Amino acid sequence: MNRRKFIQKTGSLGILIVGTGTLTAFKDFDGNFINDNELKKRAIAAFKRFEQVWNFNDFWKRGNTFDACLVFVDAMQERWPDNKEVIKIQSRVVKMLEENLRFFNTYNPGDLWADDFGWWGLMALNARKHLIRTGNKELANNYLKLSTDLCWEYKKKTAYDHLDTAKPVPHGCRNGDANGQHRGVKNTVTNVLLFLLSSRIYRLTVKEHMADNDKYLDMAYRQWKWFDEWFQLNDYEYLKNTTSDGALVQERPMAFLENSDYQKKIHPPWAAGWVWTGDQGMLVAALTDMLAVKNELAHYLVKNNIDPKFDPDSFEIRIRGLIKKLGKGVKTALIADVDHIIREAPCESSFGPNHGRDYVAGRGIMMRYLVAKEEYALLGVDLNDAVNNTVDAIWKTREVSTNQFQPEFTSPENDAVYVEQFRKLWGLADDVHKWDLKQMNELNKHGVCQAVGLDVLGAAIRLK
Repeated sequence: MNRRKFIQKTGSLGILIVGTGTLTAFKDFDGNFINDNELKKRAIAAFKRFEQVWNFNDFWKRGNTFDACLVFVDAMQERWPDNKEVIKIQSRVVKMLEENLRFFNTYNPGDLWADDFGWWGLMALNARKHLIRTGNKELANNYLKLSTDLCWEYKKKTAYDHLDTAKPVPHGCRNGDANGQHRGVKNTVTNVLLFLLSSRIYRLTVKEHMADNDKYLDMAYRQWKWFDEWFQLNDYEYLKNTTSDGALVQERPMAFLENSDYQKKIHPPWAAGWVWTGDQGMLVAALTDMLAVKNELAHYLVKNNIDPKFDPDSFEIRIRGLIKKLGKGVKTALIADVDHIIREAPCESSFGPNHGRDYVAGRGIMMRYLVAKEEYALLGVDLNDAVNNTVDAIWKTREVSTNQFQPEFTSPENDAVYVEQFRKLWGLADDVHKWDLKQMNELNKHGVCQAVGLDVLGAAIRLK
């Protein structure tokens, strides 16, 4: 197996040990070495707990948490392909996917929201990958149809704004319901989900020589244009700087001007400066996809006279610059200097009682995408210590008897220091560190928190 090379580091946190270019161990907070076998034991224990809490009744969370599981077990399979317990886990995941498809089919799609289809569509693509590898082609094809014929089509038909009238940026995706009774707001999460789902489906169709795939490239390009046009409106700070060379995308573009289509502060409640970790990872992933298909995109745009002057070289420079800017933003603003642990930005809109149960998953989602091989190579920052320290923090704060991970895994004292770090960089911060999950069903909470742990553990496995 080809593993990534690391540079030896010193310090009290997450020391990396390099021998022949392969990472063999790292130190935890207590100075103990965590070797390959120990990491494997933690991974297996974490999955066994997930098996006990994954089968809960919450549509979007179910899709997202199982996506975390699929990426996690894929990392285990790649790192320990001959381990008997890991082989068993691969088979158990197939049974879980059979149950998940039954669960999906119990819902009336018209009652669901646009972002729901994004989460399930992305999970379905990873489900297909797992099922192809394990030899279940029929179920794999069912998941592909779920992703393309249902999830993507619903987002395109019911949530995408086909009109040219929105100000200051036309088009984009609304987070309304599929029946069309609620228009919803054009927040970041639903737009980046349509962006990423379109780019991921397109790359799959190219790889497997599937026909009728221009529509996916077209939508990915439309979503790219929506983000890029917003990013160029510097006065609105949708892409807001953390440092001179770092930035984060906010959770909702807002423009308080006459006839603007971007003023709603509800569904969910918005506050100035709101930034969410999950958006950063998915946006980097979508931009990485666009870089990978730049030549196909150039051919499509010129052939169809959409942008005859499209320059793939300038496009590549723009994409690479944005990815590095986001990477530096994550490094400087979402990792605490005090303990080098990945944090959620201190925004009440994420932590509060109305939607904390939704946004608590963000840190895991971000790491699910940022440490993927393609994305990580483009970031321009080193997240190794942060991932290792976050894994250690999650493990040390788990419920030991069950191996259940918790929503908080950092100390209030360090959280207070981090809030000041973020406020200095961002200009705004709320004094929050504890998730308000009182309205969240207990099993749902356990499932989501366990998935965050799987995402971060999976990141550690992939980085070694």
